[in-house]
Amino acid sequence: MVTSHTSTAARARASTGRVSGFAASILLILEGQWIWYRLNWRSTVISSVLLPVLFLVALGMGMGALIEPSEATAGMDYLAYLAPAMLVVGAVQNGAGEATYPVLSGFKWQKNFWAVTATPITPAQLACGKLVWIALRLTFSGVAFLLVAALMGAVSGLGVLLALPFSVLTGMAFAAPVVALAAAMKGEGDGFNALFRFVVMPQMLFAGTFYPISNLPELLQPIAWITPLWHGSELARGAAFGTLTLLPTVGHLTYLGGLLAIGTVLSCRLFRKQLVV
Repeated sequence: MVTSHTSTAARARASTGRVSGFAASILLILEGQWIWYRLNWRSTVISSVLLPVLFLVALGMGMGALIEPSEATAGMDYLAYLAPAMLVVGAVQNGAGEATYPVLSGFKWQKNFWAVTATPITPAQLACGKLVWIALRLTFSGVAFLLVAALMGAVSGLGVLLALPFSVLTGMAFAAPVVALAAAMKGEGDGFNALFRFVVMPQMLFAGTFYPISNLPELLQPIAWITPLWHGSELARGAAFGTLTLLPTVGHLTYLGGLLAIGTVLSCRLFRKQLVV
């Protein structure tokens, strides 16, 4: 009993009641995410790694066998042409997945966000920690995808290593605004179905993943330009094939970085609005 009282008193003394430093708070949030992920990673393998690989096999090796290298494929085999874009597609899809129901659950069902912000961790730190975790998840999944793609002979050179950070940036440029959306959502997450059906899937089909958008009708091309996936695919293919040029690269990075910054600011504000009573 004496030991129990002593331990409780020691914990009470250790608690300062002060807001943690930003880096320390992010590390604590990542630790909590990692503990959960270490126990449940198997349930995410199919959506995060296997699905993009299946697309690569079916379209890159299956349909790609019917497509000759041409100007439309940058002179590459279709499998090699498709692989960098599928890396980016996987990042966008995984980012969307991590930014929707897991975030809504933290507010609505599990309510663990309320528990976290009852500690010295602030809502803004929680939002940033969640975004950093999503970025790490995209990096892990991207590395796994590249390893499988390399074994399939879909990697055209070491330039594809630079495509990995471009894919993570693209995934985060899409995920950060969705995290803000999830923080503001009041219902049971029905709006996420529309997000996946009318935003995520059309992006994959019409934003230059499988063919250059110059093949689209001129009326549809501006729609492709505003999608993060098109900018990410252009960067990833440029890195993989060694065709990056300065001004287009700066333009793509600025657009994606702007989306990420706006999404991060909105997420912090909406987390604070929801969690500060």
